Amino acid sequence: MKVLFLDIVHPVLSERLTESGFECVDCSDLSREKITPFLSDADGIVIRSRFKMDQQFLKNAPRIKFIARSGAGMENIDVKYCDAQNIKLFNAPEGNRNAVGEHALAMLLALFNKIIPGDKQIREGKWDREGNRGVELDGKTVGIIGFGNNGSAFAKKLSGFDVKILAHDKYKTGFGNEQVIESDLCDLYESADVISFHIPQNEETIGFANQAFFQSFKKNIYLINLARGKVVETHALVQALKNNTVIGACLDVLEYEKASFESFFEQDIPADFQYLLESKKTILSPHVGGWTNESYFKLSDVLADKIMANFRN
Repeated sequence: MKVLFLDIVHPVLSERLTESGFECVDCSDLSREKITPFLSDADGIVIRSRFKMDQQFLKNAPRIKFIARSGAGMENIDVKYCDAQNIKLFNAPEGNRNAVGEHALAMLLALFNKIIPGDKQIREGKWDREGNRGVELDGKTVGIIGFGNNGSAFAKKLSGFDVKILAHDKYKTGFGNEQVIESDLCDLYESADVISFHIPQNEETIGFANQAFFQSFKKNIYLINLARGKVVETHALVQALKNNTVIGACLDVLEYEKASFESFFEQDIPADFQYLLESKKTILSPHVGGWTNESYFKLSDVLADKIMANFRN
């Protein structure tokens, strides 16, 4: 079987597939147009986020049997078309769930304890203890929306703190345990101090956190988003930050992201994004929640397991 690698991933994937008799072809430096001739006899595709796997692209690959995405989200793949063509889809949320859980906790603690402004002030020769007085996580109620690989990993990281964890997942039941209380959205609206998103981007979730969402909470909340940028309406978040409905926000993903992350700042900066950049209530990171040295290997290793379990050369 011939497998095209359209993005750079950890080499353990191509190494393991090659050892098992697969032919691996590196197309990671080719444009979408230049890749097209290679599709005619390809059996599999490995991607990250560089191209959208739509019908126009995939119709050039009549033999394609699977697409493997090094990551969790599948929003850059036309899932309906692939289902109709019996193309198997593999992703690897198991590979970066620990990294996402750690990153979410790190951002929250940094926000609570004003680590970033405190560090900046020290480097500028300022010693402001009172202005950097922190907030403790213990005693808080944390609401997790989406309890798949990443949501459950975050809950696990919170287990060492004296917090109440409420988890809501529209598509799962029976996952509650001694540490996690299975909840509906009304429970979160009523009790949560912190809300963390761990849901995929799809038609149902785009704009999930809108003005009505923020206005539904009984308490003023902290927000964490390590899911997808379009899950949170930036304008609604900015208004909630301005009126203190949201006390602070940890954002690893942003509504304005492009498919090519590296060209992010080539676009005009919207006023709402400018507010996030300048606000002392926000902590931002460049979509690296699942981007560690360890997860880089694990994502490819997990995909190798899944591909080889379904296709033996």
